[in-house]
Amino acid sequence: MPYRPRRYCSMPGCGSRVVAGRCASCQRRAERWRGSSAERGYDARWFAVRNRYLEANPWCAWCGPPTLAAEVDHIDGLGPRGPRGLDAGNLRSLCKPCHSARTARDQPGGWWAEARHNGPRRPGR
Repeated sequence: MPYRPRRYCSMPGCGSRVVAGRCASCQRRAERWRGSSAERGYDARWFAVRNRYLEANPWCAWCGPPTLAAEVDHIDGLGPRGPRGLDAGNLRSLCKPCHSARTARDQPGGWWAEARHNGPRRPGR
């Protein structure tokens, strides 16, 4: 059975061949650039606010009952370091699939932008 050929690393300018995504060195560089979750503001204070909010709002804001929420979303999309990062009026409870879809839609690039610009994917494409 033939193997699928390796792809190029997804980082622009890198010529390494990988099975998918980034090569190990580009992945390390991207993680250093992005910073840890605590460096991005997801610290103990955020998790206390998150847990209180999920306790008060256990259902997904988009699906509704009976889907339990697993994540808390920032409506403004700026995260806990934004001007309203820990404000309950800027939060909403979402299940994992809804939060992933919202994140993919709002972040630049990614599958949502590709589908929007190139049309829906068809088999064999």
